[in-house]
Amino acid sequence: MTGGGVELVEKRERQAGRVAVVDPGGAVLLFRYYNVEDGVHWALPGGGLEDGESPREGALRELGEETGWTDLEPGPLLCTWEHDFVRAGTLVRQYDHIYVTAGPRREPAGDDLVAAHAVDGILGWRWWTRAELAEEAETVWPSGLARLLDQWEAGTGP
Repeated sequence: MTGGGVELVEKRERQAGRVAVVDPGGAVLLFRYYNVEDGVHWALPGGGLEDGESPREGALRELGEETGWTDLEPGPLLCTWEHDFVRAGTLVRQYDHIYVTAGPRREPAGDDLVAAHAVDGILGWRWWTRAELAEEAETVWPSGLARLLDQWEAGTGP
């Protein structure tokens, strides 16, 4: 049992790829997710890798599926982030490979987005400024994202 009364039936590891799309003003696009076990949190576009897929390939595929954008490529690796969460009674240890790229400020768009977001538990999206990220009034994955983006912009990141 977890502290929330959810019985865990198994534990597994998962590799994932994500992309931090940064607009010309320095804001980053985040999705608002919900699942019963973890509640509401904000995260970058991305998700689990498919068989034989590299983290960069998975990040690119997920970015297209979740935003409808096919004109952006993952840039340099911003960070890797290891975290645990629960989904459908399974404890997941996820290894996120997070890439960063500059892109225009626009809204996700596409015919299949509503259905894809429903399957993934995505409630909505918005662009977050660095000041908003630094406050992190709501749960943001990965934590410290503002600092990581500041390091990337300054050329002092990993």
